[in-house]
Amino acid sequence: MIDKATFWQGKKVLVTGAGGFIGSHLVEKLFQSGAEVRAFVRYNSRGDPGLLSMLPKGILDKLEIIPGDLRDLQAMLSASRDIEIIFHLGALIAIPYSYKHPAEVVESNVMGTMNVLLASRENRIERLVHTSSSEVYGSAVRVPIDETHPLQGQSPYSASKIGADKIAESFYCAYDLPVVTIRPFNTFGPRQSARAVIPSIIIQAINQSKVHLGNLEANRDFTYVSDTVDGFLCGAQTPHIEGRTINLGAGMEIRIIDLAKEIISILGKPIEIVVDSERLRPEKSEVTRLLSDNRLAKEVLGWVPQVSLREGLFKTIEWISRHRQYYHSLGYQL
Repeated sequence: MIDKATFWQGKKVLVTGAGGFIGSHLVEKLFQSGAEVRAFVRYNSRGDPGLLSMLPKGILDKLEIIPGDLRDLQAMLSASRDIEIIFHLGALIAIPYSYKHPAEVVESNVMGTMNVLLASRENRIERLVHTSSSEVYGSAVRVPIDETHPLQGQSPYSASKIGADKIAESFYCAYDLPVVTIRPFNTFGPRQSARAVIPSIIIQAINQSKVHLGNLEANRDFTYVSDTVDGFLCGAQTPHIEGRTINLGAGMEIRIIDLAKEIISILGKPIEIVVDSERLRPEKSEVTRLLSDNRLAKEVLGWVPQVSLREGLFKTIEWISRHRQYYHSLGYQL
């Protein structure tokens, strides 16, 4: 039996995509749990560590931050040397960006994952937790969506994640690589990009009398970021689950229009909801419904979401309201 209270003490961990939304929260939780964290962030000429810069200084100063590119195998071999557990979250995730730059998205997400797998095999990693996405399911053909649901590449991004997932699966089958695939549904919370639907609604609603959105009838299954992070930790420390793919979702769906109304009700101000045609996906690429079946996560990982959608929205609104200067710096007016 693994002692979860002490499991991470002194554990040498690498997180790719550490400067991203979920990655930065995962790094913070790992550090607080006693792990020795190596944070791999995408190199840029500004030396910007992404959202890691928002961590408390006492944490940031003690992290080993390695800038690089997932597409560079030597960089991954070096970054994963002497590491026990890898969390692979690094990816280009914006679906609209994947419409414009599909080749770059495939190179980063598929070949980048291949390099993480090769490095994990070379350096004999104890456990690799690979990150999938609920987008691989496309529009639900049955609900709730369990892990056996068909995979549908309805955008270049989702296709790249299907490819990455299958390559990870092949390394388990062909090389017995100890990989576990965690498949989060829609995660939200503090630090999330303003392009994502929940912060987009909040920012618009705080700043103006209208909220512009795309498909109002699409259904999504939202999980608060602390719950998603706990699911990743369970995916690393639960024994005998190598080769498994496990959904992380709240198991509750909400239409985007109802989500917007919920946020507006919390803010307590009159807001008009407007459909913006420029925010609509191409018709065959639109994912209309995502609703997770999280029974496997409950049974295998002992994972149960702790934060309700409404509680998470309150926390996210409060955080965004306290960090107006951050959004100002990105060109958003609050």
